[in-house]
Amino acid sequence: MSSSVAVRIQRPQVKRPPLFIMIPAMLVGICMLVPLVYLFVRAGQADMSQLADLVLRPRNLDLLINTLALTFGVLLVATFLAFPLAWLVTRTDMPYRRLLTILAVVPLAVPGYVMAYALLGIGGHYGALARLFDIHIPNIQGYWGAVWALALYTFPYIFLNLRAALLGLDSSLEESAQSLGYSHFEVLRKIILPHLAPAILAGYLVVGLYVLGDFGAVALMRYEAFSYAIYNQYSGAFDRIYAAWLSIMLLSLAACFVFMEVLVLRRKRLASVGSGSIRPIKPKALGRMKPLAVIYLLFVFGSSIGLPIAMLSYWLFLAPPDMSVFLQVPWTFARSVFAAMPAAVLAALCALPVCYMSVRYPSRLSAAVERSVYIGYALPPLTLALAMVFFALHAAYFFYQTLGLLIISLTVATLALAMGPIRSALMQTRPNLEEASYALGYSQSETFYHVVFPRMRRGILSGVALAFMFCMKELPITLLLAPTGYNTLAVTVFSRTVEGMMAEAAPFAAAIVIFSGLSVGMVLNREANR
Repeated sequence: MSSSVAVRIQRPQVKRPPLFIMIPAMLVGICMLVPLVYLFVRAGQADMSQLADLVLRPRNLDLLINTLALTFGVLLVATFLAFPLAWLVTRTDMPYRRLLTILAVVPLAVPGYVMAYALLGIGGHYGALARLFDIHIPNIQGYWGAVWALALYTFPYIFLNLRAALLGLDSSLEESAQSLGYSHFEVLRKIILPHLAPAILAGYLVVGLYVLGDFGAVALMRYEAFSYAIYNQYSGAFDRIYAAWLSIMLLSLAACFVFMEVLVLRRKRLASVGSGSIRPIKPKALGRMKPLAVIYLLFVFGSSIGLPIAMLSYWLFLAPPDMSVFLQVPWTFARSVFAAMPAAVLAALCALPVCYMSVRYPSRLSAAVERSVYIGYALPPLTLALAMVFFALHAAYFFYQTLGLLIISLTVATLALAMGPIRSALMQTRPNLEEASYALGYSQSETFYHVVFPRMRRGILSGVALAFMFCMKELPITLLLAPTGYNTLAVTVFSRTVEGMMAEAAPFAAAIVIFSGLSVGMVLNREANR
């Protein structure tokens, strides 16, 4: 009896994962490689004589310069918005700091293309300023329009990283520097900023990758970056090999951002070497600077929150569209849900075996499978959509222009998002619970179903929620892969704004903002409860 029990307890030590986990996980990893493979296959169909003309044409250099200029412009403006705000809520006696922190996250509820919609509605002969106050200003578009539309949406990513880093910084470092005669500016330059570098670069990586892959704001602002050129080449040309090469160039540019962060942070050592706990910084009094801080806060929140709300309110109440437009909103919202919910559930189901194999059975194979999952999230959305088009046209033509292809593509794009909460829930599940199940004679599949899975439900639901929120706002993938006539909220806002139908786009943009706002509120409430 005791020997059989001992054998059963040793079963979880087997390094090979069970087949019901390993086979689905490996299938998921292989499927994640399909878009990348078909993108390179399509690009490889170019003749060698044609290849040089495709890659080395002068227009590509212009697109590269425009894309880099847009990316660094957004990073600069987003830093201007995020860094002082993070400093005010962590290092000063500014009142209502918790409320300011919440307001700093709220702009995530306004996607970049909705922010572009709000900026476009200000100027021009038919804009809000001209109609209300008879003030005529040019349309806010082009480079600076794209920069501000994207920066006002993405600066919370940098803010959250900076806030966490400032709260975790040991005050003894600054006190020691000040005792050695360093001025406040020298402390900031030599002590604080170097310790904030990982947080800044982490925020820059997220924002940079988003800007590289953004299509909605760039297209609405008529700014020619790689993503805009890819879409124009795809929709307007019969031969799409050039679009494939543009996608590969954009993918290479995104990879450069990832490797740059790794190289910069590889040799940095920023942890304290002494003993003891970290002492928080005592908030500094703003004094005479408080009025300037209030003006800055009004500018940040007025631009990122007040502007889109004001523009949507104007088009909804002061220049409303026909009632028939409002009646279309529930059906369009339902179409978005019918595409987003299956994709979110499928993403969580696919992430489950990958997380279980990587956490419980770590190996080179499980690490390779886990890393392959991040391909879909790292690929710029327009590049991913184009790769799925090539896959459907060459390997599964019956799948082209179907809702199923859209759902699978959204699943590939959100699988990495779903993995985070699921993996966290699994790591918090004690392995000895599984060992006890094995000791009682349960098989690996029975243990997984009765012991592991119930403790992962909350993580699975969180993964579904994150993927669902992403899919509801996703524009490039939906625009390229949705069946003809299948208009979601994002596609409707984009198409009507492009045609100058600002009033007709307002109800759908408001629906996106309301849904995203509720989603962000749920996330903030969950973090507060924790």
